[in-house]
Amino acid sequence: MIRGCEDYKIKRGALAAHGMEDNMKAYRELSKKELLALKADLEKAYEKEKEKGLKLDMSRGKPSVAQLDMGMDIFDVLNSHSEMKSMEGVDVRNYGVLDGLTEAKHMMADIMGVKAENVIVYGNASLNIMYDAVSSAYSHGVMGCTPWCKQDRLKFLCPVPGYDRHFAITQHFGIEMITVPMTPQGPDMDLVERLVSEDDSIKGIWCVPKYSNPQGYTYSDETVRRFANLKPAAKDFRIFWDNAYAVHHLYEEEERQESILDILSECEKAGNPDMVYEFASTSKISFSGAGVAAIASSKGNLDCIRKTMTIQTIGHDKINQLRHVWYFKNFEGIKAHMRKHAALMRPKFEAVLKVLGEELDGTGIGEWTKPNGGYFISFESMEGCAKAIVARCKEAGVTLTGAGATYPYGKDPRDSNIRIAPTYPSPEELAQATDLFVLCVKLVSVEKLLEQYAQGTQGLEQRLAG
Repeated sequence: MIRGCEDYKIKRGALAAHGMEDNMKAYRELSKKELLALKADLEKAYEKEKEKGLKLDMSRGKPSVAQLDMGMDIFDVLNSHSEMKSMEGVDVRNYGVLDGLTEAKHMMADIMGVKAENVIVYGNASLNIMYDAVSSAYSHGVMGCTPWCKQDRLKFLCPVPGYDRHFAITQHFGIEMITVPMTPQGPDMDLVERLVSEDDSIKGIWCVPKYSNPQGYTYSDETVRRFANLKPAAKDFRIFWDNAYAVHHLYEEEERQESILDILSECEKAGNPDMVYEFASTSKISFSGAGVAAIASSKGNLDCIRKTMTIQTIGHDKINQLRHVWYFKNFEGIKAHMRKHAALMRPKFEAVLKVLGEELDGTGIGEWTKPNGGYFISFESMEGCAKAIVARCKEAGVTLTGAGATYPYGKDPRDSNIRIAPTYPSPEELAQATDLFVLCVKLVSVEKLLEQYAQGTQGLEQRLAG
């Protein structure tokens, strides 16, 4: 187990002095006296943590330095003596090939599990493509439909908890966001089906179908098929399918066990070939913000996109595309590289999960996901505690993603979800950050329970007085 904070022992066995043998007694079952005693111990431990002067940042899901270092030899595949030509003889240093090199299309198609003919390769980040897709629909419409900016009302469905940057895009364009609860199988499809079929102002839905951000869920086959068979009231409705973690497994066996259906093929079977925009990049495969990004969609959608591209750009970085193709060689090369990533990330996830289990199981003050891939662990605190936990962590030197960020407008109605990003810190830093996080969860939860206890007592006194 990774442990970095030995100054406090608020863990299994250490609470026996307060009648909490082996930490198995749920916090809600404690008496006021027990809660006050526990609060005093936790506050002392917290003050000692503050004295350490920590400065750790776990606010984003970033690859670690070690992950970035292991891909540095990608720069060796091209040099001043290289023949800068694609498989079709295109000089990648010059103009031309607006929608990406053929071999780059095949590379990105393999990552997404789609056909190369359905792919356009862009620049270095898929977020740019998502923004561009919304912007184009807003200003010029979708496949001949009225531009969104000329329609009376616009809405988007947002599975929650979800990805803050998705929500930021739709908020930027003034699009109303409607939350849809997530389940381990994907979004609540009963609700999705009803909403999109009844309301033609609903223009899209954000999806992270594989190892979702932040819960790490993978959509079931049934969920994918139900998406493909949607009957939206709006002709210009689109599913924004952000397949960001398509090959980001933590365990090798999960490459087989957590596969996901090809949404494009399923939509075609269902008679809805134009309903999906799928996005992916190599940002967490090669380098963040310096990889290769792509969109996959129907011929109709791609034809419209190409028309805009002829005005928007002369072409994207073909040298970078060629560099990536030559480096990875084929899909087996990508999978082998991602196994190296997993070897670095897996111990970090397991260490965090082990600490959460040892410190919080049985307390009733927190629940968390146990993902098989992706970049995050989703933590659910007691209602009304997330902001206070994040604030306590920051005060003691550990920065987490802001509470509420996983909901549209930054407003978590229960104030309970916290996104944990274990990938970037070193093992030593992760030990310190996780221990501090657990300490803050306990302290804030005890404070919340004492607050509820006081409110309950006050309410009883008022009822007796009445």
